[in-house]
Amino acid sequence: MYFEFMNKTKLCAGENALTQLQYECDQYHIKHPLILTDSTLYQLKYVAKITKHLSIPYQLYTDIPVDSSIHVVKDIYHFYQQHQCDGIIALGGGSVLDTAKGVFLMLSQECDSFDEILGFEVMKKGKNIPFFAIPTTSGTGSEATSVAVIHHPQKNVKLEIISQYIQSDVAFLDPCLTIHLPLRVTSATAVDALVHAIEAYTCSGKNIMSDIYASTAISLISQNILKVIEKPKDKEIRSNLALASYIAGGAFSNSMVGIVHAIGHALGAVCHIPHGEAMSMLLIPCMKFNLDTNASLYGEILLYLDKEKYLSTKPEDLADVTISYLSNLLKILHSQTKLPISLNEVLSLKENMDEIAEKALNDGALLVNEKYVYKKDIIDILGGKYGY
Repeated sequence: MYFEFMNKTKLCAGENALTQLQYECDQYHIKHPLILTDSTLYQLKYVAKITKHLSIPYQLYTDIPVDSSIHVVKDIYHFYQQHQCDGIIALGGGSVLDTAKGVFLMLSQECDSFDEILGFEVMKKGKNIPFFAIPTTSGTGSEATSVAVIHHPQKNVKLEIISQYIQSDVAFLDPCLTIHLPLRVTSATAVDALVHAIEAYTCSGKNIMSDIYASTAISLISQNILKVIEKPKDKEIRSNLALASYIAGGAFSNSMVGIVHAIGHALGAVCHIPHGEAMSMLLIPCMKFNLDTNASLYGEILLYLDKEKYLSTKPEDLADVTISYLSNLLKILHSQTKLPISLNEVLSLKENMDEIAEKALNDGALLVNEKYVYKKDIIDILGGKYGY
């Protein structure tokens, strides 16, 4: 079977990874970078955690909102040009990293309108703009992906930008940046990474390389997601979750995702549900919907979640046990961190169900979902036919 796989990002991972920042700037001839982050991380002095390792002047932009938009991308694009910067260092979660990717594409493609870069892998390699990614959560894997999701306020949709050229040049995974993350956010982002890996392993775009990445991520997350609640300051556990997020990002960047993300994107756009929480609400209902098509692959996933349980389970029961295992995991996270796991908690869901279904139906993630999805199926999932 022919397939393609790409992961160009150099990884600097583990305790003190940030000490390599100046060295990597030198390697890429960066002398005046633009550091992108959000106001909260700036107030919490996260910028100081990275700039103490820089010996070059830099510009700072901190006005990136939680749900960043094409307008923010354009503002930063002009800011970068105005201050004659020569590289991007993005510090933050998914919104910051995806915003940085949008800016990177506008700069590298030398275009003045965001609309010019919309499309599915249609652009050629553009101008060289060094791009470093420093994630402060362990969930989106955006530092490793060829995908960016950016809000279009006028259309009230989340645009998916896909290009092999928006993977970062260097990613820094340092536990000092995630060790103080609240447990609810820790749980939500870890579940996001877990869903990336599960959907990468079960969608129609999967290949042998993405399977290796996805299965490794599933194992790392299952081994560490509950441990981090008991020992939130443990640097090794935090490093493992950050690495799992990166690996899961590499997996789905080469295979894509599926129905959980399609509905999750729509739920976020219409009801403004944080992405990780949308994943935790939708994972089990969507797996149950896909069960008749994906039973064999769901059964294989149990091997990476819990090898002993896999070996002690009858082959015909593996898929059901996998779903039960994940359901119980989510219930534990809910009880210990208040992570929302039920669609009933979305107060504005019922009156917006039709709009959510329409947006989900037009989401590119459905193209690689193994089971064909109709609008009625999405409404059934949102309405509780498959539980939660």
